[in-house]
Amino acid sequence: MSHNSFGKVDWAALRRAWNMWWEGTLERPLVMYEHLDPGWSREIQMKKGLSELPSLSNLSFTGQFGLDTPVDQVIQYYQDQLDHIVYYGDAFPKLWVNYGPGLVAAFLGADFQIQSDTIWLSPPQSENGISWEEIPLIEISLTFNAQHPLWQRVCELTKAAEDHFGESICVGITDLGGNLDILASLIGSTRLAMEMLDNPDEVARLCEEIRQVWLDCYDQQKGFINIETRGSTCWAAVWAPERYYMFQSDFAYMISPEMFKRFVVPDLKMCAETIPYAFYHLDGKGQIRHVDQLLALDGLRGIQWIPGDGAPPPEEWLSLLEKIIAGDKRCQLYVSAEGARRIVNELGGKGFALYINDDLSPTEAEVLIKELCGE
Repeated sequence: MSHNSFGKVDWAALRRAWNMWWEGTLERPLVMYEHLDPGWSREIQMKKGLSELPSLSNLSFTGQFGLDTPVDQVIQYYQDQLDHIVYYGDAFPKLWVNYGPGLVAAFLGADFQIQSDTIWLSPPQSENGISWEEIPLIEISLTFNAQHPLWQRVCELTKAAEDHFGESICVGITDLGGNLDILASLIGSTRLAMEMLDNPDEVARLCEEIRQVWLDCYDQQKGFINIETRGSTCWAAVWAPERYYMFQSDFAYMISPEMFKRFVVPDLKMCAETIPYAFYHLDGKGQIRHVDQLLALDGLRGIQWIPGDGAPPPEEWLSLLEKIIAGDKRCQLYVSAEGARRIVNELGGKGFALYINDDLSPTEAEVLIKELCGE
């Protein structure tokens, strides 16, 4: 079940399993585990002067490099990293340009600061120095900046990754964000919440403008990637044979089902019409109130459940997981080995894509995968 390196992965077997999962004919769960050689992690730890071993996600954060770092240096870093990862089960080699979530807001003018492992976005100021938090919505018209240095960098690195790695990995597109999350970065979260009550038509207008920019960014990113050879992915651990994205609206944690129907559902419907493998990132218990609407969306293929910091792990939400699967949606989870065992034992594995986030030995990984897959 193990793969020696990203250059020796059995892509035909991976494609077959994932296609069956999407079609609903795979009777077992998809199980993914990736092991990064700790020796390479320690080398990075020493170079950066870190007190603890960095996680795989932090090692993959592109923002650790300056925007002017030579492209070949960034690509070589990822080459070295991929050389030290062993893939188990249904895990697939991938790379996506990771500057943090919601980058479309930056491309539309939001101020941004790249931190050690994420990006901070905040409302910009108009030409006369007034914050967008104070400008009447009717006066705001969104314009995509094709020359934005961060957008140019994302495109440059995405194309370079595809050119360098070719058919050996699946190159994904960057984290573009969700419509309300992007708007919150542009005008402020508190103001957005008030405007949704006081000025819903203008909020809807801006959401529509954001969607058009979002789809244009998606199309341009996809133009650099050869989907036919290695399929499609993004920031989440899901692979698809054609156009796919993990949609999100973290702001929806704070809104009612009525507002979700008005401001989020139309966006999901429109995007799913052009992106046939559409998933939704359900983040935190505050979003559970929206599950019925998500299950009713024919164009939505699946739901990723993230309980959130401080909440019980995924295996403690069995009724929710059962509801998702019963609603004919796929379900992707980041889960421990024991959590995966409980989910499969209680609900069966069909329809689940389980990314194991424990630190396992090769033997433990192979035993776990055989157990979960019934082999």
